[in-house]
Amino acid sequence: MIRLAFPFLLAFTGVAMAAVSPPLLTWPDLAKRPRPDPDATVEYGTDQMQKVDVWLPKGKGPFPVVLMVHGGCWQTEIADRKLMNWVAADLRGDGIAVWNIDYRGVDRAGGGYPGTFTDVAKAVDQLAVDAVKFNLDLQHVVAVGHSAGGHLALWAAGRSRLPVDSMLRTATPLTIARVVSLGGLPDLEETAANADNGCGTSVVGKLVGTDRADPYVDTSVPRLLPLGVPQYLVNGREDRIIPYRMATDYVARATAAGDRVTLKTVAHTGHVELIAPETPAWAEAKRLIVEGLR
Repeated sequence: MIRLAFPFLLAFTGVAMAAVSPPLLTWPDLAKRPRPDPDATVEYGTDQMQKVDVWLPKGKGPFPVVLMVHGGCWQTEIADRKLMNWVAADLRGDGIAVWNIDYRGVDRAGGGYPGTFTDVAKAVDQLAVDAVKFNLDLQHVVAVGHSAGGHLALWAAGRSRLPVDSMLRTATPLTIARVVSLGGLPDLEETAANADNGCGTSVVGKLVGTDRADPYVDTSVPRLLPLGVPQYLVNGREDRIIPYRMATDYVARATAAGDRVTLKTVAHTGHVELIAPETPAWAEAKRLIVEGLR
């Protein structure tokens, strides 16, 4: 399912980007392509969104593996894991396995807090459970997240930093060696305070909950800093969904906290190019992925 709902769709209609040359990709440009299929699907719960698609290269392995997290403003109605199929297939073709997770969005029963976060945690940790079955090498797992998935990928890498009294904390979270965030929204407080992002502000309250004294303490990535994991942000300079300052602000905060964070800015690039296999943005993302898997 890839449903391009307002306001997420608005910036991709082509109308708002008419002045940009060459034209930026729109969601239909990506969605109209033949969509490749995964090799297997794993269930980590009973809900139809509690699934992981597994992409396996040819050969016996063991295969290096990318943990992939889709975006869509944390809403199932906007997008699910199939949004990442094209780049997952591209990695598979280069000998890299992909663990492409799904989760319940805030618009689905059980989503929001804590469900969206516990889904992500369970889907991530299921990788360790099934690694032998699929002959996956967990020595250097690289997490890749797009848009809202960038937030969730960073959050997954920082789970060992969750407060001891958080209901999201687990004893032995999967170790992630590197995170590549593609146009991500790491700072939920900043997202909630600024309506110029493509997801809007109200969705953040649905994600973090409003019945706790501090709903960001275990949900927003800057609250978990330092993550202790190398982080790379790949952002399009012409991205109209994720304001560029959200990347620069996060890099400044994470660096000040002692993390190794690098921002890669790609010119003539919006939001869709970040997950389109033929683009310079994805080429840069893949370079960072391969480097992290060594």
